[in-house]
Amino acid sequence: MKEDLNRVKKAFADMLDYPKDVILDMPRITMIGDIELVIDNHKGIIEYKSDIIRLNSGCGVVRITGKNLTIKEIQPEEIYITGNITAIDFMQ
Repeated sequence: MKEDLNRVKKAFADMLDYPKDVILDMPRITMIGDIELVIDNHKGIIEYKSDIIRLNSGCGVVRITGKNLTIKEIQPEEIYITGNITAIDFMQ
């Protein structure tokens, strides 16, 4: 049922040329090299250490790993992370 709803939402977003991250409640991730990361549409912090940050999102958990990770700015739906980013993983 949820897959059918997501398929309809995706088709609707394509038809109206509307941003999929908004319609599908998914995070939008913007990365600059391996030193800066901005995630829009997050749902909160699960874990925060200097080598791992886990965030809740509409599509599951987003795990950022690296060294010297720092949250420079956080807003209700946007988070700005700096450090030496080595991986971004999505977990259901």
